[in-house]
Amino acid sequence: MDLRVLRYLMGVVESGGFGKAAKRLHLSQPALSKAIRNLEEELEVTLLDRGKRGSSIRLTPAGEVVYRHAAGLLEARQRMMQELQMLNQLECGVLRIGLSPLGSGVLFAPIIARFRAAWPKVEIELLEQGGAAQEEALRNNKVELAMSMVPENEEFDWLQMRDDPMMVALPTNHPLVNQPSLTLGELNECPLITFEDTYSLGKLIYRHCIEAGFAPHNVMRVSQIEFGMALVASGAGVLLLPQLIAEQLTTAGVVLKPLASSTLRWRPSVIWRKDTTLSFAAMALMQLIRERYAG
Repeated sequence: MDLRVLRYLMGVVESGGFGKAAKRLHLSQPALSKAIRNLEEELEVTLLDRGKRGSSIRLTPAGEVVYRHAAGLLEARQRMMQELQMLNQLECGVLRIGLSPLGSGVLFAPIIARFRAAWPKVEIELLEQGGAAQEEALRNNKVELAMSMVPENEEFDWLQMRDDPMMVALPTNHPLVNQPSLTLGELNECPLITFEDTYSLGKLIYRHCIEAGFAPHNVMRVSQIEFGMALVASGAGVLLLPQLIAEQLTTAGVVLKPLASSTLRWRPSVIWRKDTTLSFAAMALMQLIRERYAG
């Protein structure tokens, strides 16, 4: 059913006849009459009591039902268009973002601050968990955008934000502390402190250790980087972390050394599902991210 025809019906009733309604609706009177006839045929009822020529048009009982619902439908359409306009202009709405605890403060906090300053009426909901868990949150529609490593799964699109080398955090009394840089192979006998399985980086580190010819042993998994660094300072093991994150931390009793690897790198990205259309708010946030990190 065409909503325009319902508007025509309301125009005929409110104008008291086809002639006045045709002028008001900018239609020819025959075209208006045909549209109403087609609506009556579609609904299989008579909507208007046309009476004698020159008399006022009146609604039949069936017409009164259609007229009442038509008013509600057209009013709902108007509200829908107004709400869509508000969404388009970012005057309302909710943006759900999944952030990893690792690096979000450095990478995302300035972006979110800019977004809130530009569009304060859009509510932002944050889900903080590791990148591997964020991919699952995207699949379940819990978030619209998420921070993770460059995804290996083809169901996601992504925008890479950085490409950082990794660092090795050692206790100050470690035998390798005087080395200018370290390879993964040199760490094969070291107890490893790494990230929980919900972190994409933890899985990436483990896979590269296997490719280097050893399986990490005496592994301790942490969810907070500060606690991991404290464990290193106490002599409990070594920790691999991105250079950007290492530069933000100062931990007594810890020495940082570059990891000599061209493949094990931290590539944080914003990811989203390929099979979805991003909201206006998500597209606005993506533009801010591109302005800051792309190119």
